[in-house]
Amino acid sequence: MAAPSAAQRIVIENAAIATVDANDTEYASGYLVVAGNRIESLGAGKAPENLENVVRRIDATGHLVTPGLVNTHHHFYQWITRGLATDHNLFDWLVALYPTWARIDEQMVRVAAQGSLAMMARGGVTTAMDHHYVFPKGSGDLSGAIIGAASEMGVRFTLARGSMDRSEKDGGLPPDFAVETTEGALAATEETVKKFHDASFDAMTQVAVAPCSPFSISTELLREGAALGRRLGVRMHTHGSETVEEEKFCHELFGMGPTDYFESTGFLGEDVWMAHCVHMNDSDIAAFARTKTGVAHCPSSNARLAAGIARVPDMLKAGVPVGLGVDGTASNESGELHTELRNALLINRLGAHREAALNARQALRLGTYGGAQVLGRADNIGSLEAGKLADFVLWKIDGLGHSSIADPVTAIVFGAAAPVTASFVNGKQIVENNRLLTVDEDTIARDARTEAQRLARIAAQG
Repeated sequence: MAAPSAAQRIVIENAAIATVDANDTEYASGYLVVAGNRIESLGAGKAPENLENVVRRIDATGHLVTPGLVNTHHHFYQWITRGLATDHNLFDWLVALYPTWARIDEQMVRVAAQGSLAMMARGGVTTAMDHHYVFPKGSGDLSGAIIGAASEMGVRFTLARGSMDRSEKDGGLPPDFAVETTEGALAATEETVKKFHDASFDAMTQVAVAPCSPFSISTELLREGAALGRRLGVRMHTHGSETVEEEKFCHELFGMGPTDYFESTGFLGEDVWMAHCVHMNDSDIAAFARTKTGVAHCPSSNARLAAGIARVPDMLKAGVPVGLGVDGTASNESGELHTELRNALLINRLGAHREAALNARQALRLGTYGGAQVLGRADNIGSLEAGKLADFVLWKIDGLGHSSIADPVTAIVFGAAAPVTASFVNGKQIVENNRLLTVDEDTIARDARTEAQRLARIAAQG
């Protein structure tokens, strides 16, 4: 699917390039040619001469060019509940915050989505996703608000339309007024897919079916959600194996562990990806590998909630697709994905494999191509290759924080968070010198504070 010959071209030259292709091809000094919204060519040395319709040339001396980062798990609405319940494990944290979350409305969600997206986008994320599962009655068009924020920002986006139907009265964690009916959740999810999902190669918006978690959904919702996703031809997502408490919950309620439970409902497969997957035994990892079920690894959130260390090296060795996730910013207050490259590497080295757990290039692959695999988009994003969509980032590595690190990939993974000189999505620049070009960050910051304070007041009134 080559770009049309008459397309306007952007030429990037004199850059170190990490393609993250199948061979991990890298160029110490190379070029990238963009034609329209596609990568037309790339390689070592100077760009081809006599290119037509060149509208811009970028001298990228002192920069590393990589594929744009791909976020595979997030909860945007949590942007306005950051810094709460900071000393809780997952279950206690959920119990503490569900009553507040259940009072969100469309305006809050729109502003929270803007904040979450802005923080990621200016840090190199070009494809984002949001797992939104809280839909209070009368709260407005929450899915439309989230998708609208992503469109305005200019990022590629997957909305995982979540749902909950198991409340406290049914043995779940959410308060009774925070859940939907099973039938209502399935109908609303189908409506969202039909309204917003774009299955095309260069889609900017896609939708997944995403019941929330074993302790907030019924078996019927999980089973019917899987059937719905496959009938509509979209991907499925949920939380799985995040804590030892979840493992205990599943054994007590269903008589089996989370992975066996998911498989019994049809919720494993190459069209499924699961968030966290911290507490996985050898049999669980083998099941994910056999079914090609993907994993969204969220190292900072798992540490924040003391959930544990996911067995990422073992998953990769078994052939499980693994990407990186920010997770909601009520459990990862920084809200950035480029810091997760470093955290994934460091935290996994605390596990059984120690210094052999992950290296810099594996960490970069998790945040780019691995994420594209998990979202089902590895054929069009996640690596720099001719014919793929022009989603890429220029990282400045000749400044104080990185200039003395000889290897560019080591610089951005092991070093401090590298400045983003430019970020392109679909061939259009959305970041310049660490500032967003599509929205006003200061306005978003003010609006986020206002909505966070409004939500806190409403929650306090009960």
